[in-house]
Amino acid sequence: MKHFEDNFAHNSLPSQDLMPDYNFLNSPQFQHSEMLNCVDKLLDNHINEGRGHNICIRTFDATWTYKELFEKANQIAHVLVEDLGLISGNRVLIRSANNPMMVACWYAVLKAGGIVVATMPLLRAKELTTIIDCAEISHCFCDATLEEEIHLVKSSFLKKISLYGNSQLEDLMQSKPKTFSNYHSKSDSVALIGFTSGTTGLPKMTSHYHKDILNICECFPQYSLQPTQNDIFTGSPPLGFTFGLGGLVLFPMYYGASTFLIEKPSPDHLLQAIQDYKITICFTAPTAWRVITTKVKEYNISSLRKCVSAGETLPLKVWQDWHDATGLKIIDGIGSTEILHIFISSNEENMKPGATGLAITGYEAKIIDEDGNELPTNVSGRLAVRGITGCKYLNREDKQIEYVEKGWNITGDIFRKDDEGYLWFVARGDDMIISSGYNIAAIEVESVLLTHEDILECAVVGLPDEERGMLVCAHIVLKDMSKATDAMKNRIQHWFKEVAAPYKYPRVIYFTEELPKTETGKIQRFKLK
Repeated sequence: MKHFEDNFAHNSLPSQDLMPDYNFLNSPQFQHSEMLNCVDKLLDNHINEGRGHNICIRTFDATWTYKELFEKANQIAHVLVEDLGLISGNRVLIRSANNPMMVACWYAVLKAGGIVVATMPLLRAKELTTIIDCAEISHCFCDATLEEEIHLVKSSFLKKISLYGNSQLEDLMQSKPKTFSNYHSKSDSVALIGFTSGTTGLPKMTSHYHKDILNICECFPQYSLQPTQNDIFTGSPPLGFTFGLGGLVLFPMYYGASTFLIEKPSPDHLLQAIQDYKITICFTAPTAWRVITTKVKEYNISSLRKCVSAGETLPLKVWQDWHDATGLKIIDGIGSTEILHIFISSNEENMKPGATGLAITGYEAKIIDEDGNELPTNVSGRLAVRGITGCKYLNREDKQIEYVEKGWNITGDIFRKDDEGYLWFVARGDDMIISSGYNIAAIEVESVLLTHEDILECAVVGLPDEERGMLVCAHIVLKDMSKATDAMKNRIQHWFKEVAAPYKYPRVIYFTEELPKTETGKIQRFKLK
């Protein structure tokens, strides 16, 4: 019998010679048997070992134990197989804000042998359609409050949409058993697909194995957090980001701790949760840490012991202001969707303010030139990383060749290494705009703007901004430049937020008679920057 009945993901993996180097580490903690379903360790074992009544998920309105999550995930897995016709290897999109049912659906997909594609609630129908078509997604779980956009999706691949939130999924679950025999996945079966925009309009599918999901739980948490069952995690990143998935689901549940999920995690909501629910570990982006620092004196955050920042580089001033206000040290880290989670960071013992840190347990890093030669200390160059996870693009050999060189992952970041081996962020090596923790590809914004009836040409760049890190800035040539008014800027911005994810909209717009170009017609973005 074939391992996958739907072999799309397996057949779309890069060839072996293009794979990242997984084999330089032989530590027993990263070795797994051939057959492995990561849910056994993350969820089922807590029930088997008598921890079912421990609190697993909290929100402002609900509390779920491990047993309740386990039983709901099992019932949803039955629905997938028996009512929705899922076969192993099918991709299942989850469209939801951070809430307990999203987590239950996430586990259910893997229990049933499917592959999870978690998305952010801000995505619009056009973006969802692209994701569904690229990954040939057949099934979707959608929070009923977000159903409008999913019903606008036009794709021949999507066969089944199941809504939850006092809706059809709960009705189907009621008659299902609360036990389920997990699908016998292989340790190197694809468990999840994450989408990354990169620097091209066509999104890239990053894939990760069941063993990858467990391995990251042995790395950053052990290195920087030292979690126990008594810890309560919270944070702002969506579970559609691997940063959020790790920090708010995988890490707490691997260690039998609990997580506090917030659907709309404003700084005040985060601080309220920390105060009222005695949160001990918080994950968020530098932008949020900056705002939280201005409000922290209004709340009692004495329970908080670990603060984690990722998504964009952490300015030293943000780190210092938070430390001055609270006495706590923010743990900076860099990760990527391609490598699944944080691979360079620090802990309270080895932290050097302003530096991103050192390669954590399970990874190594070096700075290289354009030819792949390692550079001396204090010389800026390309960051190269290898470890127990790595880039495995599906159906994008052209991009796999760019990202993986001789087994090393080339992240697109420019770093330098100091005399003590600490890694310092210098810049992004491409046209990615990182704003408030969101990765926004300039060309993606341009492709949306060019569909506007009044826009002839445009070029998008990132502008440095103290509050957000960077702002999306659009230089636009109108078909009729007599319309180049502030009112037109506002109309374009409002229109953009209707047709694409609002966080991508250009906060700054300049109208111009022409864009700077080379003789061959290529836009010279460096001049606009």
